[in-house]
Amino acid sequence: MTLYGLPTCSTCTNALKAFDRAGIPVIFRDVRAEPLSPDEWATLAVNVGANVLDKASPAYRSMTPYIRESEIEVQLAHAPAMMARPVITDGTRWTVGWTPAVQAIWGL
Repeated sequence: MTLYGLPTCSTCTNALKAFDRAGIPVIFRDVRAEPLSPDEWATLAVNVGANVLDKASPAYRSMTPYIRESEIEVQLAHAPAMMARPVITDGTRWTVGWTPAVQAIWGL
């Protein structure tokens, strides 16, 4: 299980704590400190879709129109902080956020 996010994101921290309490091992991937490759961004974009972009984030709003109209993986590579967080995968299932519905998917 891999959780993509930022260590300063309280939602990511809450998700990590919930998995830990449940005894579910999770690999945390800090998308800023350990940037994803273009292929990894593409895989994430294909599996999660446009929901992976946090269009309310300051990073998204400050992007140039050229970047904003580019492919999702280009936008995320340019500004990883605008990824909706957390993105969680077990290799088969992919979720975004930490809502009660997402928690139920992961059995928490």
